[in-house]
Amino acid sequence: MPSQPKDTSWLGPPIDARPFFAPEHRALIATLRALRPADWRAEAVPGWTVRDLAAHLLGDCYGRLARDRDGHQEGPAFAPGESLEAFIHRINQEWVDAYARVSPAALVDTLELVGGQVNDFFAATDLDAPALGVSWAGIDAAPMWLDCAREFTEFWTHRQQIRHATGQATDPAPGPLALVLDTFARALPHTLRTVSAPIGTQVQLAVDAAAMSTTWTATATAERWSLAQPPTGRPAARVTMPPETAWRLCTRAIHPTAALTTPDVTLEGNRDLAEAICQIVSIIH
Repeated sequence: MPSQPKDTSWLGPPIDARPFFAPEHRALIATLRALRPADWRAEAVPGWTVRDLAAHLLGDCYGRLARDRDGHQEGPAFAPGESLEAFIHRINQEWVDAYARVSPAALVDTLELVGGQVNDFFAATDLDAPALGVSWAGIDAAPMWLDCAREFTEFWTHRQQIRHATGQATDPAPGPLALVLDTFARALPHTLRTVSAPIGTQVQLAVDAAAMSTTWTATATAERWSLAQPPTGRPAARVTMPPETAWRLCTRAIHPTAALTTPDVTLEGNRDLAEAICQIVSIIH
């Protein structure tokens, strides 16, 4: 069991993603059951087909249940000198390769069953309990509310990648997307960790669209950048972008260099600080 994290107020107010898991799981299963045979072979992310990505999601479900529900300690271990990123990518690929023999129909049936158990697990979690670290937020161990929200973003993001691979646009439902972006924004203090600024300096990341308008303010403190302080005036830098660009930037479907030159991204104030904001990444990559 991870140790209790120290003060985490700098991550901003807690997020409760628990009610979103069951609807997201139903949407995923409906998406997969509607696929044509050729869709399963479409590339969803570099190097992985839709079938591979569905197998990866199943692996995530099994891992969550084994580790956190069942207390199962066996499984893959780090190789000597292996980084967290390399370890994650290796074991994910090993799982996907092992599931190559499983048909899409059997994969969906299993994912429907096991994913439902994951929904039940999260529905019963204590959001204040210690949980897995979230490397892209710079915290280990993390509070369960962040681990839970991070897990939701993975399910949601992979479903969008499947939709895109099969000719569909991002799911426009504003509620889940707002939660995903709120979770992704918790990477901002860690993103700015090497950026020096006078104490009290504030920068803002804003998402603006007809169905959604939200701003996150990061403040330089003596210890770190923090999302806990309210806005106090005009920020030193502000980056504004639409939701679609924001989630794609945070998952590296859009590179920061491209985001800086995208017409729908607006940079205001100190250019160096604004460019630093655009380095935000909310996945292990």
